Amino acid sequence: MILISILLLALGGIDGTSLKDARDLNGRVYHVQGLDLDSEHIWITSVDAPNRKGYLHQFSRATAKFEREIEVTDGPRFHPGGFSIHGDSIWVPVAEYKAHSTAVLEEIDKHTLAIKRKIAVADHVGCVAVSQDNLIAGNWGSRQLYILDFDGKQLRIVDNAESNQYQDMKFVDGMLVASGTFDHSNGAIDWLEWPSMKLVRRLRSGMTDRGVPYTAEAMALAGRDLYLVPEDGPSRLFHFVLTKR
Repeated sequence: MILISILLLALGGIDGTSLKDARDLNGRVYHVQGLDLDSEHIWITSVDAPNRKGYLHQFSRATAKFEREIEVTDGPRFHPGGFSIHGDSIWVPVAEYKAHSTAVLEEIDKHTLAIKRKIAVADHVGCVAVSQDNLIAGNWGSRQLYILDFDGKQLRIVDNAESNQYQDMKFVDGMLVASGTFDHSNGAIDWLEWPSMKLVRRLRSGMTDRGVPYTAEAMALAGRDLYLVPEDGPSRLFHFVLTKR
């Protein structure tokens, strides 16, 4: 674990939070896309665009060292996105690297990292959240959200009225929590009432000392603990604590 420098603090963090620590992820990742954690592991998705390959990487939560990875590429679909853990499954969207294209939602066994099934979606999907009953998949910039059941049946499409372009989403305490950016220097984390998509709370984001908004890519939330991996490899895991629930 590394100490946070005065420079990092001076650049600003995230409204309504305090920055607890930042850790180097000791292993190779590419263009980071998504993040989730449990008590033992940190998972990251990243895309190696020049070689048209997508990956799910596993790190030790105790040491932040790389443990293993699988390639999640599916033909022309090599762009994994923001993802969610649900029970013993990791739900990862893998899409063509362009808007208005195609994607698959891959259900991956958390223990073996074997792909258990794939659900086809007729659009680019860049992030997915999981509720008790549904998969909630955001397309390019999350302009629309596809609501599917666990068999892949499309139930409805919800338009996103917010200008925040969500990159990673989680379903937390009955709400959709989504992080993203408005442009290259401004981002936020939104709490959205579900299923109305009414904005309930917004925390504005500052930038890292590398000039990247904290909410540029990967996000996970557990209780008051907020985790972000905004930077491409060599990447850092930032840990914020919400000062108010």
